[in-house]
Parts: sequence; C-alpha cells; structure tokens
Amino acid sequence: MLDRITASLPSLAPAEQRVARLVLHDARAFARLPVRELAARAHVSKPTVVRFCRSMGYDGLADFKLKLAGSVSEGVPFIHRSVDADDKTGDVLVKVVDNAVAAFLQYRNAASTAAVQQAAEAIAATWQTGRRIEIYGAGNSGIVAQDAQHKFFRLGVTSISASDGHMQVMSATLLGPGDCALIISNSGRTRDLMDAADIARKNGATTIAITASGSPLASACAIHLAADHPEGYDRYSPMVSRLLHLLVIDVLATCVALRIGPALQPLLQQMKDNLRAKRYA
Repeated sequence: MLDRITASLPSLAPAEQRVARLVLHDARAFARLPVRELAARAHVSKPTVVRFCRSMGYDGLADFKLKLAGSVSEGVPFIHRSVDADDKTGDVLVKVVDNAVAAFLQYRNAASTAAVQQAAEAIAATWQTGRRIEIYGAGNSGIVAQDAQHKFFRLGVTSISASDGHMQVMSATLLGPGDCALIISNSGRTRDLMDAADIARKNGATTIAITASGSPLASACAIHLAADHPEGYDRYSPMVSRLLHLLVIDVLATCVALRIGPALQPLLQQMKDNLRAKRYA
C-alpha cells in the first residue's frame, strides 16, 4: 500500500502530495489521528485529506485508515479498540479481523520457541510412556481445552479435557510423576485452575500453562507458553483470546506430531481411510 502511494506521488496535486508524504513519514500515526490533526500536520484543508484518500481508490478517509491500519497492524496491536455505532458492515469486518490478526502477529513475534519445544517434548514423552495427559480450561478456555483434546486425539495421543472446576481438582489429584497437565486461561487467575495446577505439580506431574505473562498461573506451572491478550470487552477479548489459544494449541500439536514421527503416519492414513469410507458410503 505504501509502495503504491510512493509510485503515485508525481501524479498527485501539490496539496495531495503533502498528505501522501505525511502517510509515508508515519503511517501508524496517520492511521490513528483525526482528520483535523492530519490536515494541520500536512498544512492542507480537511477536504484535501479526503480527496487524497479517494484519489488512491478508497471510499474516503475512514476506509483508507482502516486499510492502512491493517497493513501496519503488526506494529500497532489492537489499533481498533471498539466498533462505533455508525460503522458499516465493512468497517466492522475489518476491525474485528484486524484485531485478531494483530494478536496473532504479536504472539508470533513474542513467543518463546524454547518453551514450545519444552512443552512438546513433555507431551510426547508422556504419550510414549503411556502416562496421563489432562487438559484444563474454564469458560472460553474450556472450549479450547476440548479442541486441544480433539487435536491430540487425531494424533493418536489420548488425553482428557475438563472444564468443570471440581472435575479439574479431582483429576489433578490422580496425576503423578510422568503425567502431564496442560492448563489454559487468559487471565491466569481462575481459582480452580490454580488449585489443579498446584495439586498436579505437588504430585510430580509436568504442568504446562497457556496464559498471560506475569499471571499467577504462569508462575505456578513448570512450563509457560505466554499468550498475552489484554482483557477488555471493547477489544473482543473473549473471542480473540480463544482464537489465540487455539493457535498456540495448533503449534503445540504440530510440534508433538513431528516428535512422534513416522509411527504416526499409518494411524493418520487409517483415520483418513475410515472417514472417507464413512463419508462416501
């Protein structure tokens, strides 16, 4: 998008060129500033700012800023904090999707590959020795726990998922050395999950947390996969945090599959054959 603006500079009117240079100088600031401030910084009128956006092929300033914010979202996480009452459907789509994409990019840039590797090795080792793998989550994280169980099951890795607090504590009581507990929470402050993590750890099980940095749960577990998403309903936190946790599970499951190696291939092929036979019978 910025390359296209640069290429268009010679064909723009002098006033519009000043707006274009303002975008190129600081695209992130342009995406978040009001039209009044943009016009003042470029030394042009407010209609000139809008005219520049339309000359670049956009519906107006709002459309231009949304697309621009999306293109630089990696550097501006959560730039769209809320949906406005006068937003069109296209605006809502861009805001919600960009918010999720920004969270994914932030995770990609901040993730600890060493922690992911350690977690994958722990789960694979537990599977290879036939020990218990349990996955705990509450609320939206409980849905992620069920999805994680499904993903691991498709790898031939049997696990148990629990979203009920009493079941989590009881299940953790049955864990011991060689077992593994994967605990998922956005805030990392849920009491039942904390209790389950504490019990599992004291019993000698390996505890893995997918949660926010600096949370109590992160400190309570042996391995921490940081998945940071600020809480706040104006940022669609419940949905975005769930998507972020699902992404972490995808990465983890893929790493576990690679560690299982060739032994997994016949099982996967058998699953595909059985599903294909059932689907087209």
